[in-house]
Amino acid sequence: MSRPHDSKIVEMSLTDRLRSELGMMVQRGLKGLEYLSTPPPAVGLTPKTLIHRRGTLCLYHYHATSEEIYRVPLLFVMATTSKAAIFDLTKGQSLIEFLLAKGYDVYVMDWNAPSREEAHLKLEHYVLDFIPDCIRRVQQDSGVDDVTLIGYCMGGVLSALYAALHPGGPLKNLVCFTTPIDWTKMPLAKQCHFKAERLIDAAGLVPPETIIRAIELHRPAGRIAGQARLWDNMWNDDYVRGYRMMARFNDETLPLPGEYFRQVHQEFGLKNSLYEGGLRIGGQEVDLKNIRTSLLHIIAQYDSLVPPDCAQPLVARVGSPDKEELMLPGGHVSLVAGPAAVKRMWPKLDHWLGGRSV
Repeated sequence: MSRPHDSKIVEMSLTDRLRSELGMMVQRGLKGLEYLSTPPPAVGLTPKTLIHRRGTLCLYHYHATSEEIYRVPLLFVMATTSKAAIFDLTKGQSLIEFLLAKGYDVYVMDWNAPSREEAHLKLEHYVLDFIPDCIRRVQQDSGVDDVTLIGYCMGGVLSALYAALHPGGPLKNLVCFTTPIDWTKMPLAKQCHFKAERLIDAAGLVPPETIIRAIELHRPAGRIAGQARLWDNMWNDDYVRGYRMMARFNDETLPLPGEYFRQVHQEFGLKNSLYEGGLRIGGQEVDLKNIRTSLLHIIAQYDSLVPPDCAQPLVARVGSPDKEELMLPGGHVSLVAGPAAVKRMWPKLDHWLGGRSV
């Protein structure tokens, strides 16, 4: 038999719990109204200078914040469907800010939405024109011949293609984040058995809405689950701010040039030629074993877009004697940005780069 004293404790505990839940519901409602009535937080605010712009391409140099600077500059290459803001979300959540504070000289290749006049762009334009042009400009601006190239996702593919076709330099280091190599292991590529023309609009571009839909079809419950977690955490200002920054990154997806998409679809999605061999860029055969520069490939253990077995062949196939694969817990985006990246990936990247940037 329960004692009266025990019943009062249970009753008080239940009352306190209901009061707490009611308070959180009210707070969620108020915060929800605030969420709908305010603009998303600004991203990409670390001070920088535009060095060069040509159509879809922008090259930025970030302002140094450390008195002592490593000799070898870093050049980031973003995936062509995205703005580079994922590297520079906000103070305390910016990989670029972190690297500047550690003494690195940071440059970024960022992308604008391609115009109708740029619908003809192909892999050749990115690998044999945009990247070499930006490397030359970084060399001129920094006064240093050596450069470290850092590519994320398809930016990593472009960087690896460049490195394979330029084994004589000037790359000192190549860093790739979650870069797809064996496309038969890539869930999105398994949707490639369609005519590419169906996704290209009248301007000769693949619209961003089409790209977003393709990703959401791969994870149909992802957006709903994300919104449910947002509502559960609406009272938490830090969570909401982080969610809105990531949502903004997703909402700013860029269109793709039609010719580039056709080529990627044909060569990677259907032929898997980056892995199987036979890929030619500008008439030159691409062989990953020609990559002899120091290589670090960081992959995400729970990446649903580029699973580990899709990314792992890169380190296995390059010819560099100094190569390392690092698998960390996280997903495709959380590997690079967010609280987990701050604690896990960023310090390891700094440790690897430090001795190779002098």
